[in-house]
Amino acid sequence: MKKFQKIVGLMCLITLPMLQACSDDEGHSLGEIGGSWATIKLAKSVKADGGYAPFYLQSDDYGSLWLVNTDLGFYKPVDGQRVIAFYNPLYDNFEGYDHAVKLIDMREALTKEMDELTDENEEQLGNDPILIYQGDMGFSGGYMNLIFFQDLPKDLNTKHRISLVEVKPETDDGYVHLKLLYNTYDDTSGRYTPAFVSFNLSKLTIPDNSKGFKVQLNSEKNGEVEVEFSKQSENKTISAISELEYSKMQLE
Repeated sequence: MKKFQKIVGLMCLITLPMLQACSDDEGHSLGEIGGSWATIKLAKSVKADGGYAPFYLQSDDYGSLWLVNTDLGFYKPVDGQRVIAFYNPLYDNFEGYDHAVKLIDMREALTKEMDELTDENEEQLGNDPILIYQGDMGFSGGYMNLIFFQDLPKDLNTKHRISLVEVKPETDDGYVHLKLLYNTYDDTSGRYTPAFVSFNLSKLTIPDNSKGFKVQLNSEKNGEVEVEFSKQSENKTISAISELEYSKMQLE
């Protein structure tokens, strides 16, 4: 497990500083690097360099980001896909977008809707232990974002299932209560890989006077725990995750 502790050392949970306030005609240094969770949005009408980019990024922290480098090979953008993006900010207030940026790296996250927990699907959703390090879960942009380490299945045809459900507390404490559920289908190999997940909270009823969220989960290290996120909590799940290789995750 020491190897994973070293990897987590890269994930120092410090949001990368960038995009300081500038005047409309002021640019940014080419050395600046920013990063954030974002949602892919298909572009329809904004023109740049004589052509039309197929998509832009709606950053959780910095608003709409126009990509000046749109040649991404065979990448096919999907509207609503969640990503972790790293970019060089170039200009503010660019042709109707909050910022123009040069995309440096982008990692897709498994993007999911919430599930409803019932007596019929309780076994299917499971409640297996999951390896999440402190701070690698947060709320931003109308999503719950999660980075964890998946104990890969031995069977290459198997995908573990991860789900988020709402639970009703016995007494109202002002928080929205959620539960993260994980099902390995009793198939693990002892080989871990980073995995990124983003849950859409749009169907969740959140009172205006809500204090925040409380998330229950079965931690591989600490057992059944509940993690509290106050309404003012900053989302700090972005760090040097461009160092992490997550393409081998088997997850649905």
